Amino acid sequence: MKAAVPITVNGLKASCSQCNLVELCLPFGMSEHDLDRLDELVGARRKIKRQQSLYRAGDTFEAIYAIRAGSFKTDVLLEDGRDQVTGFQMTGEILGLDGISTESHSCNAIALEDSEVCVIPYAKLEELSREVEGLQHQFHKVMSREIVRDHGVMMLLGSMRAEERLAAFLLNMSQRFTARGFSPAEFHLRMTRDEIGSYLGLKLETVSRAFSRFQEEGLVSVQQKHIRILNAASLKRLLQHQSGNR
Repeated sequence: MKAAVPITVNGLKASCSQCNLVELCLPFGMSEHDLDRLDELVGARRKIKRQQSLYRAGDTFEAIYAIRAGSFKTDVLLEDGRDQVTGFQMTGEILGLDGISTESHSCNAIALEDSEVCVIPYAKLEELSREVEGLQHQFHKVMSREIVRDHGVMMLLGSMRAEERLAAFLLNMSQRFTARGFSPAEFHLRMTRDEIGSYLGLKLETVSRAFSRFQEEGLVSVQQKHIRILNAASLKRLLQHQSGNR
């Protein structure tokens, strides 16, 4: 694994208090004084090239990672040798929480594009959390957000048809891009259709057919990985119809 790049004090330091991701990442809602304390904690950045791993299943858990730029996927190796995608993470989100309970990572985190993370040593985070009430509260919120997201995936896999799963996925990505100041209707997906299928519990051919159907019905425009949502209301109605039939 490539060594972390230390943050120096010569102007290269990307402090939490000055970072433009402050409202998406761990420090949201903290006071300026507490943010200054957190600056002391984030002591390294790490650049990860596309398709390289930030950590692998079985690696010793030492830190959590705030995604400063780029995007990742997490996956696990199944008994039959296949990779099962368990999530997609983008700028402003946290990686590494899977290692807290067992002190070793339970999945792989792989960059979908050239990316950069802030390394937050967990032992120091725990120590500072005991002193800074706002930090502990926000960290609990981050963990809760991950639990809610996992619950949402279970709902996708347990009760939705293929088109409904893809509609839910696209609407979720739209919401996450919107939170980052980007267009809710036009974005670039860094993951492959095969990876989307693995995440949604669908075969590659099924994902491709669902995309084609959405395009034929004028719901989306698809050019390779570039997505333009043309009719968000109809995508939402797919999910409302599914909810009403439960």
